[in-house]
Amino acid sequence: MIGSDVIRGYTDTMILFLLLKEPSYGYEISKNIKLLSDGEYTLKETTLYSAFGRLEQNGYIESFPGQATGGKRRTYYRITESGRAHYREKCREWIQTKKLIEKFINYNEVEQWT
Repeated sequence: MIGSDVIRGYTDTMILFLLLKEPSYGYEISKNIKLLSDGEYTLKETTLYSAFGRLEQNGYIESFPGQATGGKRRTYYRITESGRAHYREKCREWIQTKKLIEKFINYNEVEQWT
C-alpha cells in the first residue's frame, strides 16, 4: 500500500482528473479513485470533503445540486477553467518531482529487497 502522506499532495489532482470528463459527486469520485488505483488507495470521506472545500474555495471546482435515482438530492461538482489550468500545472509539477526523486532511487537495490 502507498502511504497517504505520499499521496496527500496529489489528492486534488486526482479529483480534478476525474472531473475533467464529467461532473460527479463524492461517493462516485471516491469509488473511481479506488478503482483506478487498483484498490491501492482509498480516499477517506473527511479527506475528500476537505479537498472539495479547498478546491471550491480556490475556484477550481464548483458545486451544484443534482438528483440521484430514487429522488435523493446529491451535491455534484464540476471543474472550472481555472481548475483545468491548475490540473495542467500540477501535472507539470509531478513530472519534475518524479524526475528529482528518481535520482535517489536505486532500482537494483529495490529488487534485492523483494
